[in-house]
Amino acid sequence: MPQRPAGRPPLPSKPGISAADAARGVGAPAPEASPKPVVPAKPDAPAKHVAPARPLPAAEPVPPAKPVPVAAPAAAAPETARPPAPASVLGALPGSSGNAVVVTGLTKAFGAAVAVDGLDLVVPAGTFFGLVGPNGAGKTTALSMIAGLLAPDRGSVVIAGEDVTRHPHRAKRRLGILPDRLRTFDRLTGRQLLVYHGLLRRLDRAVAEKRADDLARAFHFTAALSRPVADYSLGMTKKVMLAAAMIHAPRVLVLDEPFESVDPVSSAAIVEVLRSYVGAGGTVLLSSHGMELVERVCDRVAVMVAGQVLAQGTVDEVRGELTLEQRFAQLSGEIGDVESLEWLQTFSD
Repeated sequence: MPQRPAGRPPLPSKPGISAADAARGVGAPAPEASPKPVVPAKPDAPAKHVAPARPLPAAEPVPPAKPVPVAAPAAAAPETARPPAPASVLGALPGSSGNAVVVTGLTKAFGAAVAVDGLDLVVPAGTFFGLVGPNGAGKTTALSMIAGLLAPDRGSVVIAGEDVTRHPHRAKRRLGILPDRLRTFDRLTGRQLLVYHGLLRRLDRAVAEKRADDLARAFHFTAALSRPVADYSLGMTKKVMLAAAMIHAPRVLVLDEPFESVDPVSSAAIVEVLRSYVGAGGTVLLSSHGMELVERVCDRVAVMVAGQVLAQGTVDEVRGELTLEQRFAQLSGEIGDVESLEWLQTFSD
């Protein structure tokens, strides 16, 4: 027994011979087996393969071509160019391509009545944009969808680079809204209402209180701040609600008839504040029936009739050789038939 283990060492040197064959003395054929495998040839073959394979590692340094993908820094270059884009505090976002509002194919129907029919609208950042049209043209419905207050049947709205449908919270952070049908917490005082809006927009209370005072001075209703909003006139309520829409310094203001029921002095104050806001890079999109005011204040305008925009561009481009009011009447075709009212010229008494 102890001799077998001593005899085992030769077995490993000839891997082709089993332990049983070695015990029977079949080790003699081993010399024949050794010439057959020509074991030296096999080491040579791997060596030959290794020799060509070894140069490959030298070819692997060819990935010095990978330093060429240092084109990654070139891709980073445009991103370093992005920070300058938001240089103006209220300007367009880097991804907004210079447009504050982009509306594409916006459609809304109420039963069989189509209020907005495939509306396309582009509002460049930093502009005072007026949306005009006759009653029932769909302006309020369009602005409600742009502001995210009403879901469209079809189409998309992008506010400063954010899709209102896909990212409503991010889009609405960039918006200040003055809706047409004012509903507010009118049992609060003017100051309480403004501060409350500031807190809803996640402003610090001290900041909200200071901005409330600043806006009240700008819009000339400081004396009314301590009174309940329920006691305000319609024009005063418009002003406090416009101030509430601006308290968080949004990028875009969507205002539905901001000058309706507002006296001329207050209108002048509102225009002055909005012009200053646009001058700082903000964008105003408003609807109005006051053609003279829109012509005087707005940089660009769109004429909307029957749910569609029939003309849009700069004020000069849209009105041509006419006044804006004449061009509006021409596009809307809202000239009434006065001759049918001949009976009105014969008085009943």
